[in-house]
Order: sequence, then structure tokens, then C-alpha cells
Amino acid sequence: MKTDQQLKQDVIAELGWEPAINAAQIGVEVKDGVVTLAGQVGSFTEKWQAEQATQRVAGVKGLAVAMDVNLPGMSERTDADIARSAESTLQWLTYLPSDAIKVMVEKGRVTLSGVVDFNFQRLWAADAIRGLRGVTGLAENIGLKPAPAAGGIKNNIEAALKRRGDSAQQDIAVTVQDGNVTLSGRVMSLWDRERTRELAWSAPGVKHVQDDLKISW
Repeated sequence: MKTDQQLKQDVIAELGWEPAINAAQIGVEVKDGVVTLAGQVGSFTEKWQAEQATQRVAGVKGLAVAMDVNLPGMSERTDADIARSAESTLQWLTYLPSDAIKVMVEKGRVTLSGVVDFNFQRLWAADAIRGLRGVTGLAENIGLKPAPAAGGIKNNIEAALKRRGDSAQQDIAVTVQDGNVTLSGRVMSLWDRERTRELAWSAPGVKHVQDDLKISW
């Protein structure tokens, strides 16, 4: 098991490895395996990249984010400008039904709402908006339409886990009731936990995913 000091050094190294992150502006503290990121970054994308990089480090049990997005003068935009850009971007995404997602912007923070057919549509919509100039935060409140679960949700998720052949996913149990999935067991990192949760969401017929996974290292 890593000590907090070892974990801190690994997180700092991972942040420095990412070219999209100015690691010198981000402070890292660790206590009992929970990492806190603090400081200022120049865009919401950089903040998100720092969060993702930290979650990839084995041994991280939790993540607290105290980073502020401090946009350079050229990146500042009005909420109306951001909303128009977000709506236009979503219209250009061919895998989204027209007008399926609504946009609301307040002080640079974008909220996406609506209903789509598949989880990948929800994820890709968030990815498209996250990188827009002027965005300081993102809330994704997009729902999924119910869909038939050919072969059974549980079997589909377990088969997908098996196909991955990842040792970090061998101790995961899947239970399903009325389209509600519960994941339990152990994974190696927050990154594995997030990957497993996204994989469960990808199964047809899933209405909700309850994440009871524990991180062990």
C-alpha cells in the first residue's frame, strides 16, 4: 500500500506528464489516500484534465477539487455567447437527435438537460461542450430513454467486463433490479472505478447505476 507521500509524488508526476496541464499552478495534498487539488487553471478543460489524471493514479481513494478556473482576458465571454456556441455545437453532432438537449448558462457554468437514447450520446455531448471557450463549469443532467435489454442487462455487463480482461475488474459483482444496476467489489483506482461505471451505463436498458465499488491498493 502506498503512503500518502508516495501517492502525492505519483499524482504530481502524472499531472506533469499531461501536456494540457500547467502542473506548476496546481497544489497537491494527500491524507489517508484522499487527494486534494488546489490552485488556479486557465480553462475548464484543464481543470477536468487534472481531475482525470489524478483519478488514473493507482491508490487514490478519493478526490477533492478546490481549483478555480481563471480565464485569460481573451477567453472571457458573455453567458449568451456561450449558450449560442453550445447550441450550435450540439446541432453539429450527427449522433444527437435534433433539439434533444437544452442548454442553460449562468456565470460561465453550462447545464445540459434533456433525454437521449444512449449513454454515449450523453458523454459525447458533455465532451463537446467542456472545451468551449469561456466555459467555467459543466453540469450534465441528461436522462436516458428506456430501452429493451436483449440478453439481460446483468449478462451484458458481465460479458463486457470479461472481454476487457482487466485484472482490476475481476472482483466486481453486478446486480440488477428493474433496470437499476449495482456495482460492488474492488478496483485498483478511481480511474478503474469510473471506467467500470461507464461500461455499466453502456448496457441497453440501464436506468441507473449505483456505485458501491471500493478502491484497494
